[in-house]
Amino acid sequence: MCGIAGFAGQFEPELLGRMSMAMAHRGPDDEGKWHDPEAAIGLCHRRLSIIDLSPCGHQPMWDATRRAVIAYNGELYNYRELREELIKSGYKFQSKSDTEVFLNLYLRDGVAMLTKLNGIFAFAIWDTKDKSLFLARDGVGVKPLYISQTPKGFIFASEIKSLLQSNDVNRNLSPEAIHYHLSYLWSPAPTTILKDVEKLEPGYALIVKHCKVTKKWCFYDLPYDQEIIPITVKEAEEELRERLNQAVKRQMVADVPVGAFLSGGLDSSAVVAMARKYTDAEKLQCFTIGFKDNAGKWEGFAEDLPYAERVAKHLGVDLHTIKVGPEMSNKLPEMLYHLDEPQADPAPINALFISQLAREHNIKVLLSGAGGDDIFTGYRRHHALLLERYWRWLPKKVRAMMSRIAGKIPQGGYISRRFAKAFQYADLDADDRLASYFRWLTPSIQQQLYSKEMARQLASRDIQDPLVKSLSRLPESTSALNRMLYLEGKHFLPDHNLNYTDKMSMACGVEVRVPLLDPELVSWTSRLPLRFKQRGSCGKWIFKRAMEPLLPREVIYRPKTGFGAPLRRWLRDELREIVIDTLSERALNNRGIFNPAAVNKLLHNDRTGRIDAAYPIFQMVCIELWCRIFIDQKVPAI
Repeated sequence: MCGIAGFAGQFEPELLGRMSMAMAHRGPDDEGKWHDPEAAIGLCHRRLSIIDLSPCGHQPMWDATRRAVIAYNGELYNYRELREELIKSGYKFQSKSDTEVFLNLYLRDGVAMLTKLNGIFAFAIWDTKDKSLFLARDGVGVKPLYISQTPKGFIFASEIKSLLQSNDVNRNLSPEAIHYHLSYLWSPAPTTILKDVEKLEPGYALIVKHCKVTKKWCFYDLPYDQEIIPITVKEAEEELRERLNQAVKRQMVADVPVGAFLSGGLDSSAVVAMARKYTDAEKLQCFTIGFKDNAGKWEGFAEDLPYAERVAKHLGVDLHTIKVGPEMSNKLPEMLYHLDEPQADPAPINALFISQLAREHNIKVLLSGAGGDDIFTGYRRHHALLLERYWRWLPKKVRAMMSRIAGKIPQGGYISRRFAKAFQYADLDADDRLASYFRWLTPSIQQQLYSKEMARQLASRDIQDPLVKSLSRLPESTSALNRMLYLEGKHFLPDHNLNYTDKMSMACGVEVRVPLLDPELVSWTSRLPLRFKQRGSCGKWIFKRAMEPLLPREVIYRPKTGFGAPLRRWLRDELREIVIDTLSERALNNRGIFNPAAVNKLLHNDRTGRIDAAYPIFQMVCIELWCRIFIDQKVPAI
């Protein structure tokens, strides 16, 4: 919906204007600033008008009593019900916006309001009565919120580039975050690539008093600690359809037209099947992307577009397609600028093109199928995890031998890459092995890539695997599959998929909503029997069964594909010059992060098919380009 920023401290008031301009793309419809020099508080807001398009929705917004003021980004899907409840409790409203519901709910319930919210949000409320700043981020992490404690005080924003408008937020890199980016291609919250900047974790809130954080707590965690529900297949199919229907219906709330992504996969197709019933337009407007060449063959995935066209015809929706080719690789610097974080995945470029297409058709809101693989299963690692039952009982010495053999298998082909990855960490204990499914490099190879100084800094820090640390929050009785799904929702979704979806769409002034991650739906799916999720090699088993009455079978049971681009070909062709430039000995020595000799060896081993290092190589390229943009301040022309 918007972009927010602000501070609590002795910052210059002009900073609010600069922070607002840095994220103007997030809210092209309106902007607002508020500053109280006596209280040393400032808030700013960029507005993308979606609910209550009138000036009454302007932010920062005060409640009717002038006690509290809010800057808020997101959508509250149950705001109408809460509004009626608050009116009955005697609270006054000056607008029809969901923003004012936040304010009155806070006045009535205080921070306990968080348990009543169904939506996507990041907000900051300044309470003039107790002189406190209250910030929170939605439980799944759809909306971003970055924070930093500086010598002048506390500062926050929807995007890092907005934070960096203050010279008090230094640009020192975080060795831990670089290590995580090279491991996973993203950095788990709260770390970011900047040492003094953190991401507020999904489902967390904090209180700022006297210009510093005085309290921080988790108000929502993914509910994988619940009992499995007894339910039949037929009951599960019917209830799933109804719960998805209600989630989509809730998320259609808007005073502007709502469209949808339509890749032709099960997740987006299921969302569209529900959404078409609730659109105010004659036909639901859907958007997708197609490649001009046979790019997918390089990565081992099938073309999406024919399936998207099949679904659109079957459901009777309008499908708008943007065709792209190798020229899309030219968008890499722009992608990294908008991402704020050096995520090494070309998929955000697809999201950028689709969002631009939607905005050209005057669509400000898109529904997405994001999250289906993360709550029902759907990734290859989920099947690989189930296959462990055939060998994890083996003695550790035997598993160690399997790991060594896997490390020697050439990975030039698609099948050999998958086989090697399946057994690369066979010798690890349960949770460590589970976390290893998210890794892209073995620790031994990764450690060699660092410069002496970077290796020294990492050696002096506790860089315990944050994924394993997260798993410690679950009961030991939680199954391995649900433990992995917990990691998907806790880290992979917010730190990777949802981050790039938000940043790329908001770069175009488009908001993306995710019905499959509705908290009520997530809570229900977390309690489903495991056999309803992954059954043999079939992921999302119950989801597929439930959608059979609504979608063509060839769409439901089509091969799994990635929402990406031909990265391995790009590195050899379209991005070749960028790889040579960013990973040259001179560039690497100047930056001081990586060891040129080890990087050159990795490039050679990847080219000869000894290992598959395309994504780690791309990650190093992205880190260097990110540094040029945000450290050297060579911002790309956009």
